Amino acid sequence: MVERKLLVLFGSQTGTAQDTAERIGREAKRRHFQCRVEALDSYDVANLINELLVVFVCATTGQGDPPDNMKMFWRFLFRKNLPPGSLCQLDYAVLGLGDSSYPKFNFVAKKLHKRVLQLGGNPLLPVALGDDQHDLGPDAVVDPWLLALWDKILTLYPLPPGLDIISPDVRLPPKYTLHYLAEDSPHPDGGLLQPTAPKAVPSELHPFAACMVSNQRVTAESHFQDVRLIEFDVTGSGITFSAGDVVMIQPQNCPEDVQQFCQLLRLDPDRHFVLKPTEPGTSLPALLPQPCTIRHLVTHYLDISCVPRRSFFELLSYFSTNELEREKLQEFSSAQGQEELYSYCNRPRRTTLEALWDFPHTTCAIPPEYLLDLIPRIRPRAFSIASSMLAHPDRIQILMAVVQYKTRLSKPRRGLCSTWLASLNPEQGDVRVPLWVKKGGMKFPADSDTPVIMIGPGTGVAPFRAAIQERVAQGHRGNCLFFGCRQKSKDFYCQAEWEELVTKGFLMLFTAFSRDQEEKVYVQHRIQENRRLVWELLSSRSAHVYLAGYAPGFPARPSSHRLLSLPAAVAEALQSVLQLEGGLSPSEAEEHLTALERSQRFQSETWS
Repeated sequence: MVERKLLVLFGSQTGTAQDTAERIGREAKRRHFQCRVEALDSYDVANLINELLVVFVCATTGQGDPPDNMKMFWRFLFRKNLPPGSLCQLDYAVLGLGDSSYPKFNFVAKKLHKRVLQLGGNPLLPVALGDDQHDLGPDAVVDPWLLALWDKILTLYPLPPGLDIISPDVRLPPKYTLHYLAEDSPHPDGGLLQPTAPKAVPSELHPFAACMVSNQRVTAESHFQDVRLIEFDVTGSGITFSAGDVVMIQPQNCPEDVQQFCQLLRLDPDRHFVLKPTEPGTSLPALLPQPCTIRHLVTHYLDISCVPRRSFFELLSYFSTNELEREKLQEFSSAQGQEELYSYCNRPRRTTLEALWDFPHTTCAIPPEYLLDLIPRIRPRAFSIASSMLAHPDRIQILMAVVQYKTRLSKPRRGLCSTWLASLNPEQGDVRVPLWVKKGGMKFPADSDTPVIMIGPGTGVAPFRAAIQERVAQGHRGNCLFFGCRQKSKDFYCQAEWEELVTKGFLMLFTAFSRDQEEKVYVQHRIQENRRLVWELLSSRSAHVYLAGYAPGFPARPSSHRLLSLPAAVAEALQSVLQLEGGLSPSEAEEHLTALERSQRFQSETWS
């Protein structure tokens, strides 16, 4: 009898690919497969030559890049010295998750599919291309593809005699069992972060407990947006970074939400427990101390403020003792109910905690051991580092907008990490924040003669502050900054710092204050006004151009445009410089910008 083993490997940036991989894992268990679900970088890739059946689930990020948790795997897979037939015993399928509004739609999944085929793998199905832009989201592609996949797999690995597929009406066992400790048993203090000297360079599994030194508001009190310049002390951490790098911060839930959650689920926050895996070989969740308190689990681990996914409602429906609630939960987890779920959850950005409020009979019946299957862990948040080690040794600074916005729900939506960081006051005692540093996407030229043109509206200026500090410390003078904000008096970040550098001859500064006059003025207008200088820097001095900022703040680009990756208005301003000063035709100007992007002389980092 052939061993019925399936491996599901995922590369996930925001959690969607992981959620889908776990769904495939559950469907495999219903079909009596021994199934492991792992992030690509946690899997020992050397074992791939021994695997017989693998499903890959991969998201594509940014401009066609693999997610962070599959970067090592990606490098290994594309090594030139891998023998062509090395995966000839492997049956595989690739499920991609992407967004068709980006030019490199599902690039990672397509490339992975091709590469495994090259290495001799046998594809069970064509690659699936899930699309965020579809009305029903990626599930429009994923649902029918999975039905076809199971048909294919079950012909290769039929169900053992006497066994049927476990009905969807039957609840699967949890990933872990939770054992409460007796009230009087001794508990070692399982604190998340002891500020001890780390053995290795800090990472996601071993963050550094950095001391927050200052937390200063840099917008006027009357300004609608609260933006902070926050500084951390990383002395003794072994952390090093350069301009363009990113600091990852592990946030936590606020005490009121934790208390509400425990009340809703009738949990005692001070109870201690230990977790045990239900199946041998399942590793325990990283970063959770053993034993652990319920309060610690909910504060530091469970993402109760994220917008819940379809799988949340599916699992929740099994605990429901109330018929009305169960029907609604089943509708939300069905393929037909996705429109309805989107209106309930995604459009108003309803949180997991709020959804639990709406199903009170079900919520109080959730068995505690299912909490880790039901609610994903809190993901770290990335911030561009806004300072240079040369200017501020042993310190990391970030420029952070506190996220808050209205939807049709009465309570304003708040960003988990920014709200938490903004609430911390280092003047009231020792404040520690778990963090580590990652290489960023932007690389600044090492050659001191190469000028840089930086376009950074709003908090997009953060990585450029690091670059300017670094370049000034090294004596580089060719620094040109286009900065835009609403009003000079309210949100002109780092004004004194920029003006001093202009006086000393280290910086050329062009500002656009959009609301300070009748006609709105943005950075793209300043680029056009200074087109002669921009052309001179680009053509005679081989300048590098950098763009960072909040993408929806720019007008939308027509979808036929090839430079989708760049916010439209800035790309168009640069093209008009190339046309008016360089004498290029519109198509030549576009081609020239594309070539600059390919050669890394044009780099952009935008977010939404």
